[in-house]
Amino acid sequence: MEVEETGEKRTSWSGVPGEGHSVLCDHAGKKRKQDPAPEPVIRISEDEEGEDECEMTSDLKESEEPSNKRVKPVAKSNSLTGVLNPVKTPALKRIGQSISRSISFRTEARPLPTAPLRSRTKASSFPRRRNSQCWSDTVESHDLTAKEIKRQEVIYELTQGERQLIEDLSLVKKVYYEPMLKLDIMTESELGQIFGTLDSLIPLHQDLLTRLERLRGSEKTVGEVGPTLMNWFPCLEAYVTYCCNQVGAKALLDQKKHEKRVEHFLRLCQESSFSRKLDLWNFLDLPRSRLVKYPLLLKEIQKCTPPDHPDEDTLPDALELIQSIVAEVNKKTGEAECQFYRRGLSYLEEGQRVPEIQQSRFLYCHGELKNNKGQRLHVFLFELVLVLTRPGDEKDGGHVFNVYRQPLPNALINLEEIPDGEAAGGGTFRGAFTGGNDKVKNCFRVSSRGRAKAHSYSLQANDSFSKQQWITCLRQAIVQSRDRTAHTSQSQFSPHHDPALYHIAELSLSSDTEMADHTSR
Repeated sequence: MEVEETGEKRTSWSGVPGEGHSVLCDHAGKKRKQDPAPEPVIRISEDEEGEDECEMTSDLKESEEPSNKRVKPVAKSNSLTGVLNPVKTPALKRIGQSISRSISFRTEARPLPTAPLRSRTKASSFPRRRNSQCWSDTVESHDLTAKEIKRQEVIYELTQGERQLIEDLSLVKKVYYEPMLKLDIMTESELGQIFGTLDSLIPLHQDLLTRLERLRGSEKTVGEVGPTLMNWFPCLEAYVTYCCNQVGAKALLDQKKHEKRVEHFLRLCQESSFSRKLDLWNFLDLPRSRLVKYPLLLKEIQKCTPPDHPDEDTLPDALELIQSIVAEVNKKTGEAECQFYRRGLSYLEEGQRVPEIQQSRFLYCHGELKNNKGQRLHVFLFELVLVLTRPGDEKDGGHVFNVYRQPLPNALINLEEIPDGEAAGGGTFRGAFTGGNDKVKNCFRVSSRGRAKAHSYSLQANDSFSKQQWITCLRQAIVQSRDRTAHTSQSQFSPHHDPALYHIAELSLSSDTEMADHTSR
């Protein structure tokens, strides 16, 4: 039973069958006509406790019982006392209890202040955050040393990582691939290019998970894990095909995101609870992230393994094997990336086709930079050459990059870091780099030497971190290119290598004169 003011509408949150969202509904049915003066009215609703309703309706001599959860007025009076006088003492107590419950329920059910309504989705089996359970949480008691506990924790982390990866890859197939194919959001060919051989990786990791779970003893501890990993790691060579395909897959996915249907579908998926706020590419890149984590996990297991443990002999071999596999995957992926972007270069002049472009086997880095005119360029640092381009139209699942000016061979590059806050002299950076100020920021300069026609480019990165990344990669590329040039020149004149050449990497690139003198010896 509840006490309400006549004409006041009682609202509560209730679900609509067959829909996943919540709506506001009137618990009293149609809105009552408001009386001139508000009067307290006692109403009995069928959703109160059945026993109280029966006794109260009997004591109050009601001829009808409420139905369909509609609230029916029992009587009108100028006071609550006039209604309650005929009621016996036991019923009074029950009525008071019912009023208390009604007031309490009404207070709790009162809607919150106006706010944007969000759809209430069904609970998903894929949580937003991963379970951070440790091995120690899975056992009631143990008699292990701190080092042994740490070893079990790392092995448990390895096992849980496999389980989570399998869940994510299965999710990608069920939630992304199959619906997009069924709804014809993308063609089967396009989906095949984007998802690559991802489907074949699921049974591969299920196999390792099964092997690791078999190793757990009755006390949930794992003894020897080295031989199991040694036998399974060769399966990871399948990652060569998957990772090499990712370069073109990423380009095609970025291109398809411009289509309204694709963008809408992917956005809905990312906003859903199962995605943990990750987009499709985050899921597609999970296998590669998992691959590079195996050596780190093995090093941790090896660090916690006592000298007299059986794994002491097999873990070093397993670590060497997985490191060689990761290196091979990285090498092949780098070659595929290099070939992909080489095919996307469009030359405005024949003289821009320098041989170093075709001789390069991998990319150090690439990304967007601005020149001193404020123009946005996409710059590629290949193994042997630096190429500045302007992005063109998309073609065959990738961008076309129009080569801008003359490419710079890495062995001939002079690198100059421009400190932040340095005055922009001669109008070189004024306006374009500084936005009207006289101070430059996140800039560096590259120029070529040793050729009749010198080329110099002043470039600006988006932020200090990006600038530092570019400078680091450029220094590495310059050192290795000059090292390669020096080795080639030395081998032409003498069968013996100069030991001093092995220390080129230790030289500072702040002085290109020092480097030039060293490599010319």
